[in-house]
Amino acid sequence: MENKKVVLAYSGGLDTSYCVKYLTEEKGLDVHSVLVNTGGFTKEELVGVEARAYELGVKSHTTIEETANYYDKVVKYLIFGNILKNSTYPLSVSAERVSQALAIAKHAKTLDAAFIAHGSTGAGNDQVRFDMIFQTFLPEAEIITPIRDMKLSREEEIEYLKAKGVEMDFAKAAYSVNKGLWGTSVGGKETLGSNGFLPEEAFPTQATMDQAEDLELGFEHGELKSVNDKSFDSPHEAIQYLETIAGPFGIGRDIHVGDTIIGIKGRVGFEAAAAVLTIKAHQALEKHVLTKWQIYWKDQVAAFYGNWLHEGQFMDPVMRDMEAMMSNTQQKVTGKVFITLLPYRFQVNGIESNHDLMSAKFGHYGEMNNAWTGEDVKGFSKIFGNQNAIYHQVNNEL
Repeated sequence: MENKKVVLAYSGGLDTSYCVKYLTEEKGLDVHSVLVNTGGFTKEELVGVEARAYELGVKSHTTIEETANYYDKVVKYLIFGNILKNSTYPLSVSAERVSQALAIAKHAKTLDAAFIAHGSTGAGNDQVRFDMIFQTFLPEAEIITPIRDMKLSREEEIEYLKAKGVEMDFAKAAYSVNKGLWGTSVGGKETLGSNGFLPEEAFPTQATMDQAEDLELGFEHGELKSVNDKSFDSPHEAIQYLETIAGPFGIGRDIHVGDTIIGIKGRVGFEAAAAVLTIKAHQALEKHVLTKWQIYWKDQVAAFYGNWLHEGQFMDPVMRDMEAMMSNTQQKVTGKVFITLLPYRFQVNGIESNHDLMSAKFGHYGEMNNAWTGEDVKGFSKIFGNQNAIYHQVNNEL
C-alpha cells in the first residue's frame, strides 16, 4: 500500500493552514499535523489550534510540549552568552526552530511518514533550518514546501483559502506572528522594505502601562530564579512570568536587520520584553562578578555561538564545547538585579551579590584606594609601559 503520510510542521497560521488544504486536496496526501510548543501557546490556544487543524482536514494532530527542554538545551546558553544578534535581536525565532525541527523529525520517524512538510517561504532563514535538521535525521523522507515551491504571496494564500471556504481572521493574517518563550517575531508589509516601523496593533501585546514600576530579578548561577518576591524552580516559568509584567510596558520592541543564511538582508519586527530584560540584567550582574578576561573570552565565544545557532548549525559538536565553556563561567553569577520599568524603556539601577568584585574593601574607583599606595602604582605604571617606552626610544619616535 502506498505510503501517503505527510507530517506537517503546523502552527495554525496562514502558511500552515494553506499547507493543510493544499497537501490534502491538491496532492491527495494524509496530513498529520504536529505543533511543537516552545512557550508560545496557552492551553486554551492549543485546544483551539487542534480543533482548527481537524476542521481543515488533517488525519491526526499532535501537540508536543517542548518548552522546558527548549530552555535547557538552547535558551539557557543565550542568557549565559548575553546573546543579541547585531546587538539587537535575542534570536527569538531562530533559536526555537531547531528544537521544533528535531521534535518534528522524531515524530515523523515514529509515524513512518514518507513525507515531511513545512510552511517556510523561499526568502527566509527557517527553510534552511528545517531542511538541514530533516535531511540529517530523516533522510529517507521527502521534504515538501508548498509556499516556497510555488513562490506564493500571502495574498495568494488568502485567496486560495477563501476559495476553499476556509474562514479565518484574514486581516490578522496580514502579519506573520511567531510567538515563543524567548520572544515574538512580527513580519508585515512594513518590514518588507528598508523603512517603516510596525503599528501598535501589529504587536500581540499592547502597551498599556504608563507609570514607572520597580523590578527585582534574582539569578542563581546565571539562571533567572526569581521575579520580585516570587521564586521559581524552573527558569522558563520565571521568564514567562516576567513577560506578563514587562510586556505591557512595550519594552523589548524593535526591528532586527540582519543577514539571512541565504545571503540577502532581511528585516523583522519583534517584541521580547522578558528576553531583553533577562539578558541585560544578567549582563549587569556579570560585569560585577566576573573578571575582565572571563568577560572578554565569553563574549568572543558567545558571538560565534549566536551566529552559528542563527544559521541552523545547532547540532555542530562545537556548540557543545562552547556551552561547556559558558556554563563554567556562571559559577559565581548569583545575585539580585534592580530595574525600573517605564513605558517603552527600562533602566538597570544596580546589583547585589556576595561575589561582587566592586568591594569597598579595595577602595572606590577614582577616589580612594585601600589595598595599595601611590608609590605602588608609580612602579606598576613604569613596568607595565616598559616595552612601549623601549620601542619608541629605540626608534626615536615622538
